[in-house]
Amino acid sequence: MDFPPWMQRAIQARLDEVTARIEHDPELSRVREENDEAFEAWFAGKEIEQTPEYAEWENRYIVSKGLENERLYMQGLRDGIQLTVSLLGQSMLAERGNESD
Repeated sequence: MDFPPWMQRAIQARLDEVTARIEHDPELSRVREENDEAFEAWFAGKEIEQTPEYAEWENRYIVSKGLENERLYMQGLRDGIQLTVSLLGQSMLAERGNESD
């Protein structure tokens, strides 16, 4: 089932809004900044893939991306539930209107 163009635009706009909010989230910004600083301090002038510090940095990076993805998923879940409830509510109103005719 394809969504109508107006719904696709609405979904894309919501995704853009949530993504921007997560990119500017203070907690995630702090984690990203710490990761960047750690990366620069650990790997200045080194063959980075061959250091144990790289593995530690990589793990931190994966955790921070996991946090971002978790927030995106949870927001998408909340948005999906709200959309479902709204559509079901509209459908029920339409059915009640048809029954009273």
